[in-house]
Amino acid sequence: MNDESQNKMGSPTPEELRQQVERTRDELGQTVEALAGKADVKAQAKEKTAAAKKQAAEKTAELKEQAAEKTAAAREQASEKTTAVKEQAAEKSAELKEQAAEKAVAVKEQAAAATAQIREKTAQAAQAVRDRTPDPVQEKTAQAATQVRESAARAGQFAVDRTPGPLLEKADRVAKSARANRTPLLAGGAVLVAFLLIRRGRGRSK
Repeated sequence: MNDESQNKMGSPTPEELRQQVERTRDELGQTVEALAGKADVKAQAKEKTAAAKKQAAEKTAELKEQAAEKTAAAREQASEKTTAVKEQAAEKSAELKEQAAEKAVAVKEQAAAATAQIREKTAQAAQAVRDRTPDPVQEKTAQAATQVRESAARAGQFAVDRTPGPLLEKADRVAKSARANRTPLLAGGAVLVAFLLIRRGRGRSK
């Protein structure tokens, strides 16, 4: 039996066998590629899921870090503001104290200057009265002043003898206060007495 008789009986020829093998090989290749593609899709899906989880974790960590930084910055700013307010308050208090001290010193200086000016004017007035007053009148003024002092001393002693203790203590305080300003008062009294004597002497001369 030859090849032609086998073809007629339905047996495949070598060429047909090669074609069948090629077709089978192509079909297997396509099946393998399809399976590989499906496996690759699953792998890609897993990779995408893992990447998404990683990105979410990184984003969460970044947001937490930013929130912590903002909180720390807010606390630092609040602390700086509190410190600045305290420093400003301390500076203002020191400034007010300094101003008050300066005003007190200025008032004391003004009071001292006014007192000195009053004393000077009183002394000038007394000197002017003495310059214009004749010697006999000055002598009479001195005598009158002596008599006034003696009378005052006697009256004071009499009052002391008849005054209770509490009133004496109060009078002592008043006397101390008066002695502090004794010079201007005595000078003013002397000027007044001299002026009255001068007017009296001029009235008699008329």
